[in-house]
Amino acid sequence: MAVSEQTLTSKQLDTLSINTIRTLSIDAVQQANSGHPGAPMALAPVTYCLWQQFLRFDPEDPIWPNRDRFVLSNGHASMLLYAMLHLTGVRAVNPKYERLGEFAVTLEDIKRFRQIGSNTPGHPEYHLTSGVETTTGPLGQGIGNSVGMAIASKWMAEKFNRPGFELFTYNVYAVCGDGDMMEGVGSEAASLAGHLKLPNLCWIYDNNQVTLDGPAEWSFSEDVAARFKAYGWNVTHVADANDLDALAQGYNNFLQTNDRPTLMVVDSHIGYGSPHKQDSSAAHGEPLGEEEVRLVKKNYGWPEDAKFLVPDGVRERFREGMGRRGHTLREDWMKLFAEYEKKYPELADQLYRMQHRDLPDGWDKNLPTFHADPKGMGTRESSGKVLNMLAQNVPWLVGGSADLATSNKTTLKFDGAGDFQAGRYAGRNLHFGVREHAMGAAVNGMALSKLRAFSATFFNFSDYMKPAIRLAAIMEIPVIFIYTHDSIGVGEDGPTHQPIEQLATLRAVPGLMLMRPADANEVVEAWKVIMQLRHEPAALVLTRQAVPTLDRTKYASASGVAKGAYILADAPGGKPEVILIGTGSEVSLCVAAYEQLTAEGVKTRVVSMPSFDLFEHQCDDYKEEVLPPEVTARVAVEQASTFGWERYVGLNGQVVGMRSFGASAPLKDLQKKFGFTPDKVVAAAREAMARK
Repeated sequence: MAVSEQTLTSKQLDTLSINTIRTLSIDAVQQANSGHPGAPMALAPVTYCLWQQFLRFDPEDPIWPNRDRFVLSNGHASMLLYAMLHLTGVRAVNPKYERLGEFAVTLEDIKRFRQIGSNTPGHPEYHLTSGVETTTGPLGQGIGNSVGMAIASKWMAEKFNRPGFELFTYNVYAVCGDGDMMEGVGSEAASLAGHLKLPNLCWIYDNNQVTLDGPAEWSFSEDVAARFKAYGWNVTHVADANDLDALAQGYNNFLQTNDRPTLMVVDSHIGYGSPHKQDSSAAHGEPLGEEEVRLVKKNYGWPEDAKFLVPDGVRERFREGMGRRGHTLREDWMKLFAEYEKKYPELADQLYRMQHRDLPDGWDKNLPTFHADPKGMGTRESSGKVLNMLAQNVPWLVGGSADLATSNKTTLKFDGAGDFQAGRYAGRNLHFGVREHAMGAAVNGMALSKLRAFSATFFNFSDYMKPAIRLAAIMEIPVIFIYTHDSIGVGEDGPTHQPIEQLATLRAVPGLMLMRPADANEVVEAWKVIMQLRHEPAALVLTRQAVPTLDRTKYASASGVAKGAYILADAPGGKPEVILIGTGSEVSLCVAAYEQLTAEGVKTRVVSMPSFDLFEHQCDDYKEEVLPPEVTARVAVEQASTFGWERYVGLNGQVVGMRSFGASAPLKDLQKKFGFTPDKVVAAAREAMARK
């Protein structure tokens, strides 16, 4: 099918390019015998119009900081994005942010759609395929990310832009479907975006009236446009997804709206093009089948037996449209930045470090040191003090809480911190409201935009954020999730607010750095570890109640936190008969039991283990030094589920933990009821020793 731009009109080239996107998607899904061809078929013109005419993106440099972001929230339509990345010639970038020159998605990659080891998985993955702005698939998360990206764009504009130097002006476009609209996280994210009046955010709603089960009307009948108007969004409507002129009008409407986010409602038919399946859910959730593929291609005027065909003129069309425009925009930006670097060298240095996930010089200066204090303070209190100092040292450390900043101690209180509000986007304190789901998704989007983003809520409500936490780990982005009120120490609020299984749940997430520090000085060391992470998210788990600040002249330095677990107190000669292992608030309980056992002549060691994950990163020699295999009498103490401690206490060990939900009562009564006393730990130690 050899054609040239000279032999085809502009409109014919548009149609040819759109049908290339469609047929690449159809062929990839058919060859894989897995995937969703319908949405890419229907959305091809919508995406083509956006990328070719409006998206400010340079395929040669897909990490150019001021590029527009494109989020495919309905990630099951991944072949739509892979086809676009291939046809526009997006180049690959490695984890060191180096442009490699090779294509991010080749035709061979498309032929290996959904296969082992390919960079074209079933749902787009940020860390795997250059040009993919975020990992999507769990519906609603992508549009939640887009809100965080839009927040980041407005914040960076306030932080870095100067008269004559508009470095950050990028917009965020997110394609979404009925599933995104039905998921609660999508509603929360839309509400937040409307409240913040983010004018740089455009959601493109594929109103195709189909879900995997069948017609959307079986489960979804609300007036989406009315809902978004109530949220405070600008709402525009395109009656036909194939009408490029109407689509262009819709995008222009967004660009001309400067006081609120925009929802483009685009009516489409799933699997458009086949007279047989255009209204069928089968085209959405499964391959078409060879016969239907031929019928669809015939309807497009395509060679029926051609597979993975990219006609002459299509790549050139994209190169002359999006490619040329993006290249010019990036070159102009780079020239502007070169001048900016001369005039504002300090800001330019901050921007460079932020984009490369580096820290400023002196990022850890003036961090507090806490003196021994038997009364101590809650680790949420000490964390708040550390966070405020770090935020002064790291100007792009930005975040907030889900309506609990006072309880979480995450308010940035220094001069100039300010609040991020509608029309006042310079503030570093974000107020997410009671929207934990959206908060998790939004901070992921902020981190993807290279802010050092943190969020906070009660630990029990990490359950609401689990999808976002999991995706942060999959994407390998250094989001900071702060969780307070971390145990039955919540007391009178009762079992609904007392986390029991959450530690075990989050410890099971691969790549998540969970840290539960024991006292104020361990908090400092935990923050030092977290701030230096570049490819792992962290969960910092903190107490509400006061815990003693340990005397570090008597016990080991808190610097051992950097290894995940360390010997806090030891038996004479380093030869213990029993090892007590604790995390967080229970370490002081282990220390009290240690003193009692030592006074009774029992050779005892206390190990503080703030992070399973970090400890597992250490060499075997170090792990065996801390937990000698020959010492099988071990006791773990944690006010949480006992699940998971078997790996450290073994068959002969004991776990003083929770085997039920908590109860509503003062903390001391709860500790007595559930066995968190020095006497109970001592008894468990003796039982473990008796089992040897």
